[in-house]
Amino acid sequence: MDVFLQQLINGLTLGCVYAVVALGYTMVYGIIQLINFAHGEVVMIGAMVAMSVILGLAGSGVPPLAIVLIAVLAAIPACMAVGYLVERVAYRPLRSAPRLAPLITAIGVSMILQHLALLIWGRNYIPFPQIIKTQSFALSNSETAATITNVQIAIMVLSVLMMAGLIALVYKTRIGIAMRAVSQRPDVAGLMGVSPNHVISFTFVVGAGLGAIAGVMIGSYYGIAHYQMGFLLGLKAFCAAVLGGIGNLGGAVLGGILIGLIEAFGAGYMGDLTNVCTLNKFLPGFSALCEANSNMAVFGSSYKDVFAFIVLILVLVFRPQGLLGERVSDRA
Repeated sequence: MDVFLQQLINGLTLGCVYAVVALGYTMVYGIIQLINFAHGEVVMIGAMVAMSVILGLAGSGVPPLAIVLIAVLAAIPACMAVGYLVERVAYRPLRSAPRLAPLITAIGVSMILQHLALLIWGRNYIPFPQIIKTQSFALSNSETAATITNVQIAIMVLSVLMMAGLIALVYKTRIGIAMRAVSQRPDVAGLMGVSPNHVISFTFVVGAGLGAIAGVMIGSYYGIAHYQMGFLLGLKAFCAAVLGGIGNLGGAVLGGILIGLIEAFGAGYMGDLTNVCTLNKFLPGFSALCEANSNMAVFGSSYKDVFAFIVLILVLVFRPQGLLGERVSDRA
C-alpha cells in the first residue's frame, strides 16, 4: 500500500505539470488548429530565466520565498514576450498557408529557441537553486511509509489553481467568449467586433505564461535545468493533450494527470521487479521468473519516458479524437 501511495503522489505531481503544459497546446489548437511544437521551449525559457534570477538574488538577504516569487514574476513576462513574438513573426503570416507549412515552422521555431538558450546558458546541466528547504511528510508510521514533500504540495495546489483560473477565464469572461467565438468562426467573430488577431495573440500569451510557471515547477521538482529540458516535456504534454482530446481544456487536464500516473506506476512497479528478484532469487522456480522479467525491470526504471508514447499510439489507433474529444465529420 505504501508503494501504491508513493507512486500515486509522484504521478499526481508529474501529471499536474503535464496538464498545465498541455493546456498551452490545447488552447492554441482550439483557436487556430495549430500544434505549437515550440511550447516546450517556452517552458524551458521560463525555467532558465527563473534560475538566473534566483542565482542573482541568492545571498542578497532577500527572503527565500520572496526570491522565488520575484523569479516567477520575471519568468512570466519573458515567456509571454517570446510567445507573442513567435505568434506574430512565425505563425501569423502562415495562417492561410497549407497546414504542413505552420507545422514545419513550429519545429523550426523550437530548434531556434533551443539554440538561443544554448548560446545564453550553455550546454551543461545547471543545478536549479533549491533556496527553500525541502521538507518531507510521512503518511503513516511504518518504516517504508509514503512521503510527500512541500514542493510536491506546492506544485499540485498551484497547478489546480491555474487550471481552475484558466477554465474560469475561458467560460466566465468576455475575452473567453471571444476566444470561443474565434475558435468556431473567426470570420463571423470579426463581423461582431472581435479582433481575431488580438484574440489569437492573447491565447499565445496566456499559454506562454502558464508554461513559465510550469518551467519553474519542473525545475524546482527535479533540481536541474538544461537547454533541452523542454523537448521531452513538451512531447509528453502533447501526448496528454491528444489523450484527453486536443482542443478540450478538461481533456488536457485529464490527459496530463493520466500520463503522469501511467508513467509513475509503470516505472515504479516494473522497477520493483528488480528488488523482488534480489530478495527471492534462491527460491525454487523464482530464478527463471526473474530471468524472464529482468528486461522488464530495466525497462520500467530506465525507459519510463516510453510509456507516454505507447499511450499516444494506442489512443491514435483506437480513439483518435481522445477521451473527451468529439469526432468531427466532414460534409461533402
